[in-house]
Amino acid sequence: MTTRLTRKQRQAQTRERLMESAMRVFSEQGLDGASIDRIAAAAGYTKGAFYANFESKDELFLTILEDRIDRRTKEVERVWSEDDESPPEQARHSAGDFARAIRADPDAPRLFLEFCAHAMRDEAFRAELVTRFARLRERLEEAYARRARAYGIEPAIGMDRIVRMVIAICDGWELWQLLEPDAVDERLLEETMEAFTIGLGVTSGALEITERPS
Repeated sequence: MTTRLTRKQRQAQTRERLMESAMRVFSEQGLDGASIDRIAAAAGYTKGAFYANFESKDELFLTILEDRIDRRTKEVERVWSEDDESPPEQARHSAGDFARAIRADPDAPRLFLEFCAHAMRDEAFRAELVTRFARLRERLEEAYARRARAYGIEPAIGMDRIVRMVIAICDGWELWQLLEPDAVDERLLEETMEAFTIGLGVTSGALEITERPS
């Protein structure tokens, strides 16, 4: 027996399908080249369905970004909330999860580049993009700060700058993984993040970062 969806459930389903369609179309044609008609048609809807859910392509674009940021942040928070691993181990596992997620979704890196390219051409969009990434950094700072306190570590570098470094490492890996997928592999990101975390322990003056203090 088929379950009848409520109006709210149908709307949520429509939004999800439009977002999935937009990710494919944006990655293939770019934000400027993708038309609302094409996005709607690829999802099996009309332009009217699009405007019933989103005011513009920019709003849809930013909604996709927020969804991805939320999913990724929750995963990082989950990994860094586990107490049975040292910070370097957690960094390695978190990096591995990120790398596998990127490999499972090949549109994601191209979509990220579209975010950035469009932001450089549109100042209003750039401001919105920066605002959303600021929220991501704030949540990551909280997660990292909790782990630092748990291990009695006081980094000499501000947590806001540490988070920016982590994001820069991941973004750089994501870009070069597109260009050299065989050389820039999952293990490279894991090793980089593990080494970075150990390095922070040295910088902060901690004698040992790989074991929980007694």
